[in-house]
Formats: sequence, structure tokens, C-alpha cells
Amino acid sequence: MANKFMQMVLTPAVQQAEDKYFGKHQVVESAPETNALTDSEAFFIDSRDSFYMATVSETGWPYLQHRGGPPGFVKVLGPNLIGFADFKGNRQLISTGNLDASDRVALFMMDYPHRTRLKLLGHARVLDAREHPELVSQLAPDSLRSKVERLFLIQVISYDWNCPQYITPRFTLAEVEKYVGGLKARIAELEEGVVEEGVAGVQELQNGGGAEDGLEA
Repeated sequence: MANKFMQMVLTPAVQQAEDKYFGKHQVVESAPETNALTDSEAFFIDSRDSFYMATVSETGWPYLQHRGGPPGFVKVLGPNLIGFADFKGNRQLISTGNLDASDRVALFMMDYPHRTRLKLLGHARVLDAREHPELVSQLAPDSLRSKVERLFLIQVISYDWNCPQYITPRFTLAEVEKYVGGLKARIAELEEGVVEEGVAGVQELQNGGGAEDGLEA
């Protein structure tokens, strides 16, 4: 656990809640200004094909949005910097508008098959893709660049890995195909063997191999 994360989320109200239910509260006395992403976080982020991002509006209401793309669509650009391309969508621009009022974001990145989740806190800024073609090339694959409208850059302050408790394993179609591919190949092999044995049996009967011995005419 990166201690800056807990220092940020352990507000007085949270500590009071811990006192009420547990009789004591956690304290993080010192922490760096930021926690840099390590190779473990970078690899995990680079492997995601989706995540959830929370923003807050100027009226104080939180908003949670799902973001998706091909695996690796979120790029680690530096020790504390990640970015992704924003593709054409429903044109509501709720997250984009919220970030004009407050640049604070919380991200949940999930690996359901391995029951792993990574939480990140940071400050986000939104760039017009038309004004930053070099970033579009860096953040979006060739096949999707025509659909990029905005670019999100997030300065990560800290992060936290959660325990796997209560995470239900879920699998994409590609992951299921990967796991059952060997089983399908084995089934096909067995079916082929059954067919071959059946053909051999029919041929034996046709050649008289199945006639009964020892019967009188």
C-alpha cells in the first residue's frame, strides 16, 4: 500500500467512523507528496481494457463513468503520469465538464479473472485532440485515431491495491476462448478417434470379419 493514498483518504470524518465501529482509527503521520508508479502498477495499467473513473460536479454530486478500449489503451507516460484517448461517445461530456470545476479523479482498475483491483487518485486535465496530434498518435491505435475527440492526462498522486475479497471472477469472450481452447482441441481429437474407430468397425463387418464362427449350415 502506498502511504500517501491512506493519508489522503483518512479524513477526520473517516477516522471518527473508524472510532465508532472499531474503537480506534488509523493514522498516517508522514508520507511523500506523491507515490510513483512501480513496474507492477505500470504492467497492470497497461494490461487493462477498461476502468471506472469518478469525478465530482460543481454541485457536489459524484459521477462514475466506465471507460473502455483495446488492452493497453491507458498509457503510462511517466512515474506519476498516465493518459488515454477519449473516443466518440454519447456526447454528454459529463466527466469533461466536471473536470472543469474540479480536476480531482478516482480510478478503479479491475482484473476480474485474477480478482485484483488497483485504485488511483490524481488530478486530470482534458486536451482537445485537434490541438495535439502528436499525443493522439501516442495514445490511440491507428484503427481508432479518427474517433479520438479528447485526450485525458492524469497526474497520479497515489494508489492502493485492494484485497480480492468479494470480487467475483468474470471473463471476457477472448479469455474464455483462451482457457477452453485446449479442451476444444482435446474434444476434437477424441471425436476424430471415435469416428476412425467407427469406420474401421464398419469396414471389418463388410469384409466378413464379423461373421459368427462354429455355426452349422
